[in-house]
Amino acid sequence: MSKSLIFDMDGTLFQNNKILEISLEDTFNYLRTLHKWNTDTPIDKYREIMGVPLPKVWETLMPNHSAEERDLTDSYFLKRLIENIESGKGALYPNVKEIFHYLKENDYSIFIARNGLTEYLQAIVHYYQLDKWVTETFSIQQITSLHKSDLVKHIMKKYGVTAGAVVGDRLSDINAAKDNGLVSIGCHFDFASEDELSQADMVIDDLMELQTILPNIFNYDA
Repeated sequence: MSKSLIFDMDGTLFQNNKILEISLEDTFNYLRTLHKWNTDTPIDKYREIMGVPLPKVWETLMPNHSAEERDLTDSYFLKRLIENIESGKGALYPNVKEIFHYLKENDYSIFIARNGLTEYLQAIVHYYQLDKWVTETFSIQQITSLHKSDLVKHIMKKYGVTAGAVVGDRLSDINAAKDNGLVSIGCHFDFASEDELSQADMVIDDLMELQTILPNIFNYDA
């Protein structure tokens, strides 16, 4: 039986909170130097909507700014995120590499799918050398609809996935699993919402719990 795990990145594998505030602060400081922002950095508002595609982020945080100004903000924010990743200011969640090693040893295919930009995802994958385990990393940029469910469907079609689970911390991950007939595994980590996690098939507090629950899900003695 084909066994595949599709992981979200931020809030699931990567502790983006470690670079989020400094990158967002850097970005809005930059906007202040351009006289395009004159109030506090909207970090709390961003946390509320974290996980949605970045175009939606800037529409929410900067509703009175032009599309051109939002594009400028988006580009600068991405630049700062990548620079902070490559300078080691971020971190993986505990046991990411350990569980990836276990999955690979037991013939699971590993994919990453995130509502984020390709360059950002690749910066994390390369810096932490996750590509030794991950079959492929997918960005929402690859899907016209910008819907996580369609991104997961694309992965399943490309690789012929017949059985699997989506592992993530947000409702978009849970719905992406359900919409595609996969198991939804919610991660009770930093920014997860109790209401959203209640809709998952199961919830974990540590990635190593996958080692216990996956054999039962797939009816497979790993």
